[in-house]
Amino acid sequence: MKLEKFKKNKRLRNTLLTLGAITALGGGLLVYRTYALYQEEKEYNVIKGIVPDFGYDVKLAIQVNGAKANDAPARGLYKTEIKCNNEATGEWDYNAWNLKINNASEGTKCNITFTSGLSDAEYDEYLEAGVNERRNTYRGKDITYLYNNKQLYTQISNCSFDDIYVGDYIKTDKDGHNVTWLIADLNNYLHSGYTDLKECHATIIPATTLGTAQMNTENKTGVVDEKLTLQTKDNQTRTSVGAYVGSKMKQTILPSVFDTYIKPVFGEENIITYTNLLADQMEQSRSNQFGQNGGASSGWAWYDSQVDLMSEVNVYGSTVWSSSGYDIGIDNRQYAIFKLKPEFINSYGTNRFYYWLKAVADSTGFASVHSYGNADTSGASLSRGVRPRFLIK
Repeated sequence: MKLEKFKKNKRLRNTLLTLGAITALGGGLLVYRTYALYQEEKEYNVIKGIVPDFGYDVKLAIQVNGAKANDAPARGLYKTEIKCNNEATGEWDYNAWNLKINNASEGTKCNITFTSGLSDAEYDEYLEAGVNERRNTYRGKDITYLYNNKQLYTQISNCSFDDIYVGDYIKTDKDGHNVTWLIADLNNYLHSGYTDLKECHATIIPATTLGTAQMNTENKTGVVDEKLTLQTKDNQTRTSVGAYVGSKMKQTILPSVFDTYIKPVFGEENIITYTNLLADQMEQSRSNQFGQNGGASSGWAWYDSQVDLMSEVNVYGSTVWSSSGYDIGIDNRQYAIFKLKPEFINSYGTNRFYYWLKAVADSTGFASVHSYGNADTSGASLSRGVRPRFLIK
């Protein structure tokens, strides 16, 4: 579902999502699946046995539009008021649609009051704040269960990202390919592309490389296939295609990786096809960004894309060996996962790896990430790791 549609359709929004959990923060994390009645002492329910090592129970009660309720209302336009005793404080998370209790202690009780009347603007502000929180928080949780029960796609497409944070991972074993997939960022390509990307999305990368391959069979970054002719999204016919778009990696290896590793796992219907601005021309006599006459990318065009290599900016947050601005395009922002967990740039667990980036470095090679952690370049005919990115909805 597109973000605009979700925001405008109140009725769908109010019924689409159900209450996930109530959490209490303070000595540990409590996850509650049931709720108490409201106000009177005898009507508080004690929820037991959720997290034994927390050491105590928290009593909860709910009121919706002035009436006692056994449950929180479905997601919608409600203002909330939360009052707790024992110096505990409560906060309603509109994005996850659950309650957070801070400083909970023995004997804590909280009343939660829901009242209709929250405006669209207020609700949208809460939602956006929740997504921003998830983008700027590394959690590293196994969310394979969301993949298995298909809630992964629901939580992305309805723009809530209820239980999805940067660094969360999905483990799959399909056709003998055992892969861990990382949530690299959330909604980071919104409103980019020749065609406006309006769909809520998660950017996915493999935790490690998906094998090794060459960028080209020779150490060259110019034209490798004289017969290659491509049609761009803005109706240009491109010949003499070189740089990243004309490489063996883009034309042969990545489509094979997509068909072998990505599409069988996530399904093509859940993978976004979007327009990417990609370098497709290279001049051997052109000076690079350092003023050296070693060759540089010299042109770009808009192409439909489902899978690509990352740019230096996606990984490092800046250019290092990229020959020119044509290497960057819309890949001009660092993925949140590399900002929050920079060790993931070249490692995962104890595994370190070397892999290609999409930028032309000079007439003979492309940018790469060294297993030692440094920004590097490699001759195009060398075998390096393939660590692509793609977007799911």
